[in-house]
Amino acid sequence: MTRASLDKQPHEVASMFDRVAERYDLTNDVLSLGQDRRWRKEVARAVDARPAQKVLDLAAGTGTSSQPFARTGAYVVPCDFSLGMLRVGKERTPRLPFTAGDATRLPFKDDTFDAVTISFGLRNVQDTDAALREMYRVTKPGGRVVICEFSHPTWAPFRTVYTEYLMRALPPTARAVSSNPDAYVYLAESIRAWPDQAGLAERLQKAGWGKVAWRNLTGGVVALHRGFKVHP
Repeated sequence: MTRASLDKQPHEVASMFDRVAERYDLTNDVLSLGQDRRWRKEVARAVDARPAQKVLDLAAGTGTSSQPFARTGAYVVPCDFSLGMLRVGKERTPRLPFTAGDATRLPFKDDTFDAVTISFGLRNVQDTDAALREMYRVTKPGGRVVICEFSHPTWAPFRTVYTEYLMRALPPTARAVSSNPDAYVYLAESIRAWPDQAGLAERLQKAGWGKVAWRNLTGGVVALHRGFKVHP
């Protein structure tokens, strides 16, 4: 199995990410033209982790996204269901408590984390709504969720150019730098099939999250969604 299909069978997705783990961070840097670093800074700002707070970083992969939270003094748990990603992450940053887990059945107790975040991983989960409910379950009352995900550019002419880039330029570029370029064909397709900003906000609200809002980055190529587990 070199790539997953859009029905997102968990074993297919996990296997696909296992095969890209070694060069995943480099490939992201190249394909996003370096923008992924800026996006991660915005995520860290939105999560606003504080010393002694507990942060769950889902789809953490090799732990690149978790490191900014750890630097604030927060206790961050990088969680992913790709064992290949976790192995690479543990080799690079052994001090982080890498944890294997499925976003739709998280291995944590209710009301555990001050913040839950997921970057560029929610669209790869087979059941988005189940994952949003699980994030809600493990978040403390008053806690927050921050989701960073590819979205829909707001300016129509740019949206057309961007869609063409995804399907025409991304796969050959991935072929040059990735250990599993076919995986990036799936990733391009999954971006195109993902709901727009308002659509994801509605799903967050249905999962129980309150005060839901979003902010566009890079003209809507990426959107940051945030919600709170409001006190009962």
